[in-house]
Amino acid sequence: MQDADGAQPESRLKAAGPRPAIPRTVWALGFVSMFMDISSEMIHALLPLFLTGTLGASVAMVGLIEGVGESTAQIAKVFSGYLSDRFGRRKPLILLGYGLGAASKPFFALAGAPAMVFAARFADRVGKGIRGAPRDALVADVTPPGIRGRAYGLRQALDTVGAFVGPLLAVALMALFADDMRAVFWVALIPGALAVLCVVLGVEDRSVGTVGTGRPPPVRIADLRRLERPFLVVVAIGVVFTLARFSEAFLVLKAHDEGLPLALAPFVLVAMNVVYSLGAYPAGAWSDQAPPERLLLSGLAVLAAADLTLAFVPGLWGAFLGIGLWGAHMALTQGLLAKLVAQNAPAALRGSAFGLFNLATGLATLAASLAAGLLWDISGARATFIAGAVFALLASALVITFDLSRKS
Repeated sequence: MQDADGAQPESRLKAAGPRPAIPRTVWALGFVSMFMDISSEMIHALLPLFLTGTLGASVAMVGLIEGVGESTAQIAKVFSGYLSDRFGRRKPLILLGYGLGAASKPFFALAGAPAMVFAARFADRVGKGIRGAPRDALVADVTPPGIRGRAYGLRQALDTVGAFVGPLLAVALMALFADDMRAVFWVALIPGALAVLCVVLGVEDRSVGTVGTGRPPPVRIADLRRLERPFLVVVAIGVVFTLARFSEAFLVLKAHDEGLPLALAPFVLVAMNVVYSLGAYPAGAWSDQAPPERLLLSGLAVLAAADLTLAFVPGLWGAFLGIGLWGAHMALTQGLLAKLVAQNAPAALRGSAFGLFNLATGLATLAASLAAGLLWDISGARATFIAGAVFALLASALVITFDLSRKS
């Protein structure tokens, strides 16, 4: 694949000699993501059971909160991505996003009704949306094209370390606090504050060219026309892919239905994210060498296997086998999709490209989580996971139809 900057990344890297080191800012962004994920996953691992058990919400309400929260994060990225392109700076929006995420944490502990959890989750995900596209664009800004797969894989691996350390801490604190979920939510403030501190001290901005005349209106049609067919293909694949992978909250509910005790519920996300973290960097390195279709089809096959395992294999061992496969598909695909967005967008529009990609997949996230919750309430868990497998097959057909290796 040709990079949007006009060079063949792998061949250019070989011609340049030894592989360059992953930049310091990518490492810093990885540790920032790790601390914020520790904070968020300490809450997220317990939130479905907090909503249904403590606050009396339905599973459909869990799907609504998760769907609106995650889609809000994705939709917010379109605005923050554009602004980071317009002003030529990424760090201020990254700092604002992580700051808002940290500030939302006390409201989970204080919630007395599902509506307050909804509001806190909304604010937390807005923060995620503000920081997401500028952060992903900054990784591409500071990283040589030939090692972008590794850079995205490293950042994702560190992020995912936080995603399993957080639930492990939640398990330990649930034992310490005698299953007091609110006390666990209060402790989650600490790693959130550390994430903000790491942004301030560790992330170095990279000036990028501004788009157009520098006037302040939102994304213009003239700008969007510079995002050509290869980028739109990546967006289409991302949307169908997202319909196949609804919120991980349903993995927690599935394991609980199979007999996992309340205090051990965070082990669902621990299991998934251990696999994800271990696989993210090797998958990123693979993506620097292999055709993207190979990785995407492998990831979709693993996702379909995860869904079918969760639908048809009974017991806790079957649930955790499916959860492990879910983590493997994330490792194979998430960094690759970020790399494909970066490579198929002009450098001056990378933030906007990440924002638009996440706007489209955010709407798909909302639809997928709402549908999953309704299917679960009406027909049970099996129907929910079968539907996910069907969409994985549809996404595979889309990948086969379009040649992602063609030059941009």
